[in-house]
Amino acid sequence: MTTHFFGDTAVLTGRSLRHILRSPDTIITTALMPIAFMLLFVYVLGGAINSGSDSYVQYLLPGILLITVASGISYTAYRLFLDMKGGIFERFQSMPIARSSVLWAHVLTSLVANMVAVVVVVLVALAMGFRSGASVLAWLGVAGIVALFTLALTWLAVIPGLTAKTVDGAGSFSYPLILLPFISSAFVPTATMPGPVRWFAENQPVTSIVNTIRDLFTDQPVGSSIWVALAWCVGILVLAYAVSMRVYRSRIS
Repeated sequence: MTTHFFGDTAVLTGRSLRHILRSPDTIITTALMPIAFMLLFVYVLGGAINSGSDSYVQYLLPGILLITVASGISYTAYRLFLDMKGGIFERFQSMPIARSSVLWAHVLTSLVANMVAVVVVVLVALAMGFRSGASVLAWLGVAGIVALFTLALTWLAVIPGLTAKTVDGAGSFSYPLILLPFISSAFVPTATMPGPVRWFAENQPVTSIVNTIRDLFTDQPVGSSIWVALAWCVGILVLAYAVSMRVYRSRIS
């Protein structure tokens, strides 16, 4: 087996990206639901929500970006499931390529597709009145955190993609991840929540990530929330990667 991991990954990623280019509805569908949520909360429910911000879309956007990623990674699990059932992995096994490059190609394709969907959502938010005085460095910080969050969730998506018995099972795992921002500071301040719910909201990963992105957008000091956010993202990424590779080796052995 060749050790040209990076070259193999680049070739296979190009293959996966071509599939995305031939079916751009994947990115459109990924962005549609978060955009619908944003429209609903800003124009229908926003007037009844006291977020402490002059413009509710300013407060809302960080959480919507995470929902965009959570909805997009289900396609990674779906495509992996189809490749497993279609025998693509068995064909790759007979070729002199690095085994892990097959998974990395799916992961990097997910990263590119989800970041494009995130850009689409940000553009819609700008059309709705979102404005940010953040510096270029702060915007790069937002992009970095969203990319790291996407990588972590994508490796999490690899697990059901490899183990699911049905196509519905492969994609449905993302539903709890989409709902998680609703029990966080994404839509309302956690101080407005009752005791047990508030404790959960303040100690789950979405809140620290949302607060960090919100501070970066408003060019405010991020404080300790950025370290908590990074710890959650890196922790999920490392654990999901380890489990995914273990499952993958057992499936192709």
